Order: sequence, then structure tokens, then C-alpha cells
Amino acid sequence: MRMSRYAAPLAALAIPLALYGGALVSQFGFGLHPCEMCYWQRWPHQAAIVLAALALLLSRNTAAMRGLTLLAAIAISISGVIGVFHAGVEYGFWEGLTTCSTGVSGPVSLSDIMAAPITRCDVPQWTLLGVSLAGFNAIFSLAGAAFVLTLLRRRPTSAA
Repeated sequence: MRMSRYAAPLAALAIPLALYGGALVSQFGFGLHPCEMCYWQRWPHQAAIVLAALALLLSRNTAAMRGLTLLAAIAISISGVIGVFHAGVEYGFWEGLTTCSTGVSGPVSLSDIMAAPITRCDVPQWTLLGVSLAGFNAIFSLAGAAFVLTLLRRRPTSAA
């Protein structure tokens, strides 16, 4: 099956955008406060978004586009691996962080700290069929990275 040469970088952009967007909606739309490891999972998605956008901007250079797309896929998979670790902490398979995060940043007062919700990394705030948000991030990130890598391996058509 032949496909557009833009399929892989577009997927590498869409997947972390959807996952990062979902994390932001769960935080700001549904009040699910992220723990420290939740933030760790977001950083590779942010990097993947930048790398995939650069891949599309540099699309005239096929080697640069493919290289940046590969790096984006690696970043997506790193978020998935962090998600596996975080889900393992939530399920009690291994120990995670011994500190909690509050989500408070910048100059803060004691009242800001006391009013901030404390979010433990070992307690999922939400699950569906026993799978936490970290677990879903792991599943979707690893599957998404595999999908991007599969698209990269296919021979693209010369036309857009």
C-alpha cells in the first residue's frame, strides 16, 4: 500500500497532540490534578509535537523530515515507558516517588501551598475498567509510536 510521504510526520504530530490535549482536558476540564510522574509523561509529548512540527516544516528535505519524525516517535515511546512505570507504581508492582507534588509553581505563599491539592503518584485519580490514565497513556503512546514507525518503514508515494 502506498501512502503520502506526510503520513508518518502527521501521525507523529497528531498522536502526542491528542494525548497531551487529553491530559490538559482531564486536568483543567475535570479537575484531575497531575502528580509528578504525570508531568514526566507530558514532557516527551511536548518534545514530539515540536519535532513532528519541524519535520513537516522541513518536508522538502526528506532525510530531515524522516529523521525528525523518527525522533518524535522515540519521544512518544518514552512517554509510554514512563506511563508503564507510573502505572506499575499505581498497581503496587514497584515503588515510585516518595514525595508528592502540589502543582503549585512560581512564587508561592504558605497559604498557596496549603490550599493546593496534594497528588500522590501511587493512587490513580481515575480508572476505566481498572486502567488508570497512566496506563492509558502507556498503551496509546506505545501503540502510537509503533504506528509512526510502521508508517516510516513504508515506501511513500512521490506525490503529496
